[in-house]
Amino acid sequence: MKLDTLCVHGARRPDITGALTTPIYQTSTFAHPGVGRSTGYDYSRSQNPTREQIERRLAALEGGSGALAFTSGMAAATALVELLKPGDRIIASEDLYGGTTRLFDRVSQKNGIATDYVDTSDLQALRAVMRPETRMIFIETPSNPMMRVTDIRAAAEIAHSGGALLAVDNTFLTPYYCRPIELGADIVLHSGTKYLGGHNDTLAGFLVAAKPEFEEALRFIQKTTGAGLSPFDSFLIERGVKTLALRMDRASASALTIARALERHPRVKSVHYVGLETHPGYELSKRQTDGFGAMISFEVDSPDTACAVLEGVKLVMYAESLGGVESLITYPLLQTHADVPEEKRLALGITDRLLRLSVGVENCGDILADLENALESAPSR
Repeated sequence: MKLDTLCVHGARRPDITGALTTPIYQTSTFAHPGVGRSTGYDYSRSQNPTREQIERRLAALEGGSGALAFTSGMAAATALVELLKPGDRIIASEDLYGGTTRLFDRVSQKNGIATDYVDTSDLQALRAVMRPETRMIFIETPSNPMMRVTDIRAAAEIAHSGGALLAVDNTFLTPYYCRPIELGADIVLHSGTKYLGGHNDTLAGFLVAAKPEFEEALRFIQKTTGAGLSPFDSFLIERGVKTLALRMDRASASALTIARALERHPRVKSVHYVGLETHPGYELSKRQTDGFGAMISFEVDSPDTACAVLEGVKLVMYAESLGGVESLITYPLLQTHADVPEEKRLALGITDRLLRLSVGVENCGDILADLENALESAPSR
């Protein structure tokens, strides 16, 4: 079954009614048919039929042994780190979503788990920071917000040679464009709030395990800590996934057109989009993905121009998050990466001139016109 068909029909298992859409089993508990007997569902913290259905669909799309749905992407990331113990170390992409950095630096470190940050697109640098205590390499590719690309297959080989797991945040590309497990990853993470849901109307997170033993360990953590996705939110995410292929193809095609136009604009100094032939990760992306996604970061000529764009857009909305049908523009300095120390932000290129754009499914010409009008509204220098 092709991936676009799998988005619509993947792992569908109708209940006794034959309902085409998975019903919302809005219940906390289930009756037992007898002593020592179960329907397979006991308590919704452990499992719920609606949540199980979206988990089966994500596992099928990613090619994993099983998937687990959480209340948010950060809840999924927190459960992932619970696989580790005090004294273990994580190697993480230095250009990483600020919330994940906050988790590693303020929570995991408190619990005795240290993190080494490195440019994981540089394989030599990645190898150099491996230690005997390293138990996980965590990469985000393309990275957030600078769009660096890491070789997933090579990162898996480095991790496994040192006895570590490879975890990949696949939020930007989704399984429709990239399937890290096929490239050697052990666990894939998603903020389901983004492209999987696709409508900016619910929070969700997912972990997809390559092997049953990883799934079993994560299910124990999920059941114990209680961060399983609710039935109604599971329903919303499943509905979103059905149109994932359509939305990704539309938004990605528009993103390429917009990135090329931004490259030519006199107020724009640099554009970071993996689909541009000039991007250093372009050729690698063609080998390990089926598409470039719809995320663009670009640097304008001054902080005043950046603020003018944020306040001048009318169709594109100045808002945190990404991956919905609406185009959103974000100021990483004050939003997604506000908690990252200034020295590190600047070293990564996250300046007061950098903007991040999530291209939606509106008419491409309308999005571009809105951005150009906002850029033209900036004060002359």
